[in-house]
Amino acid sequence: MGDDQVKPPPFTDSELGRVVVEKGLAAAGEVAQCRAEVEAAAGRDPGSTLGGVLLKKGIITASQLQRVASSLEEMRPAQQIPGYRILSRLGAGAMATVFLARQLSLDRKVAIKVLPMRFSENPEYVERFYREGQAAAKLNHSNIVQAFDVGETGGYHYFVMEYVEGHTLHDELVKGKGFSEAEALRIVTQIARALAHAHERGLIHRDVKPKNIMMTPDGTAKLADMGLARLAADEQAAQAEAGKAYGTPYYIAPEQIRGELDIDFRADIYALGATLYHLVTGRVPFDGETPAAVMHKHLKELLAPPDHVNAALSVGVGEVVEVMMAKSRDQRYASTSDLIADLEAVARGEPPLLAHKAIDPTALRELGEGEEPTAATGAESEQGLWSPSAALFYAILAALAISILVNFIQAIL
Repeated sequence: MGDDQVKPPPFTDSELGRVVVEKGLAAAGEVAQCRAEVEAAAGRDPGSTLGGVLLKKGIITASQLQRVASSLEEMRPAQQIPGYRILSRLGAGAMATVFLARQLSLDRKVAIKVLPMRFSENPEYVERFYREGQAAAKLNHSNIVQAFDVGETGGYHYFVMEYVEGHTLHDELVKGKGFSEAEALRIVTQIARALAHAHERGLIHRDVKPKNIMMTPDGTAKLADMGLARLAADEQAAQAEAGKAYGTPYYIAPEQIRGELDIDFRADIYALGATLYHLVTGRVPFDGETPAAVMHKHLKELLAPPDHVNAALSVGVGEVVEVMMAKSRDQRYASTSDLIADLEAVARGEPPLLAHKAIDPTALRELGEGEEPTAATGAESEQGLWSPSAALFYAILAALAISILVNFIQAIL
C-alpha cells in the first residue's frame, strides 16, 4: 500500500498541523498551504483532510503520520482539561503521564500530571493522587515544585504544577555524570532546606531519591513528586499502611522497610543521605540482585563509608552521611536544621560538629582506655550504625576518634 493510500488518523486538522510543525516534520507555511487546499476542496470532497494532503504531497510519510497520531492519542485525555492547551508529552511514570501545557489565563507553561483511566477506577490510586496535590499545596518553597491545581474532567484526574525546565539527578547519574563533593553538597543542602520546610509543616516526603530531584539550568534543585507524602500525625493513614514498605529500595529507610507506624522526618534524612552517597561515590549505598536483597542490606549490612569508596572526599562528608544513614533513627540527626548546619559546615571546610555529637562518647572513652566497647543488645546490634561484633567496627571507631581529634585541633587553631 502506498503512502497516498494510507487512511489519515481521526484528529482535527488544527491538532495535526500543530504537532507536525512542533516536531519539525514540516514548515508552518507548508502546513498552512495544505490546510488551504483542504478548505478549498471541502465542497467537492468532504473527506479531504490535512493528513491526506500532507501525505499526497510527500511532505510527511505514512510512518511519520502514524507517530504523530500516537502522540495525539496519548495527549487526548489531557486535551480535555479546560483552561489549558497541551503542548507535548514530557514523560510517564508508574502511575501517571506528565504533559507540558500552557495555562491560557496566565499565559505560562505548566506541567500536568494525568492519572490513566485504568487507575482512575481504583479508589486507592485516586486518593493517593489527590493526596499528592493536597500535600504539595501546603508547601511554598523555592526548592519544591509548586502545586497549582488538582481536579477531574471527563473521568480523568489531573494535577497541575510548576513546569521545571531541566532534568532530574537520576538522568545525570544514568549518563555517568560524576559529582564533586562541593556540587553534591550544594544540591543536597537545597533539598534539605526543602525538607525542613515540609517537616516544619508536619509533612514527610517518604520517597526522596535522585529521580525526584529536578535540576534547573541555573543549578537550582527542586524536590518533586509528593505522591507518598503524608502528615506525620495522620494516624489513620499510618494504620492503613502498617506493615507495608513504601519507598524506593535503593534509598529507603530501615523503619519504612519494616512498615513501622510512626514514620517521621528521619526517614527523609536517611533517604537524602543515600542520595548524597550516590552522588559523591557514583554508586548506591547498597545493591543486590532483587529489591528484597537491597532492602535486607539496608536493615543488616554495615555501610561502607563514602570517603573510603571515594578517597577524594573529605572525612567530614563521610561523617555526615554515616549519621544520616544510621540504621537506628535515634542515631540520626535530631532535626533537619541540624543536618543543614553540618552540611553547610562541611561545605565551608569545617568539621561537622553535630555529627560528632551523634557518636557514642562512651564507646570512644572505652576505646581510649583500651577496653572493648560494651556489647549491645540484639536489637541494638541489628539497628545500630555499627555492629559491635564486627572487626571493622573497631577500625572505623578508631578512625573517627582520630578524625575528631584532628578536627578539634584545627577548629581551635
